[in-house]
Amino acid sequence: MSYPPHPSYPPGPGAVTPLVAYPHPIPPPPGHAVLAVSVNRGPYLVPAPSTSKFKVDRRAVPIPGEGTWHVAVPAGPHDVRYTDFMGFPVMTTALVAHPGAVHHLSFRFGGWRNRVHDGHGADVTKFGMWSNYSILLVILLVLGVVCCGGSALLAGLSGSA
Repeated sequence: MSYPPHPSYPPGPGAVTPLVAYPHPIPPPPGHAVLAVSVNRGPYLVPAPSTSKFKVDRRAVPIPGEGTWHVAVPAGPHDVRYTDFMGFPVMTTALVAHPGAVHHLSFRFGGWRNRVHDGHGADVTKFGMWSNYSILLVILLVLGVVCCGGSALLAGLSGSA
């Protein structure tokens, strides 16, 4: 007994829908380009791509997780970004998509900074927020100085009276 093949997510080659993420290479539709977007998990307990949103020109493109995804976009300039769950930008870049071309972007969630690299390894980040670990470290340092500095000041004041 043979079973019919399972459809891939989203439908396999054929008609390509713009601003839909495909897990396999796709041919660019006429007048469009393809973004080959690579996303890493990041050093976080919960993978960064599962809690962030990928957006092209402020329109959300559902990317289910880490890996490489292919997205058809109209030719021309685009604002490409990852945002957190509340919509604040985590990483942003801009590119001019040429018709029929494939543009590689690698979104790297890192331990210190979040960065975007092109297909040649060049850093093309317009904005890259510090990672969650960096922000937590700064907050802990500030709280430590405020708490320890405040208690030392109070001890100094009570000792001089």
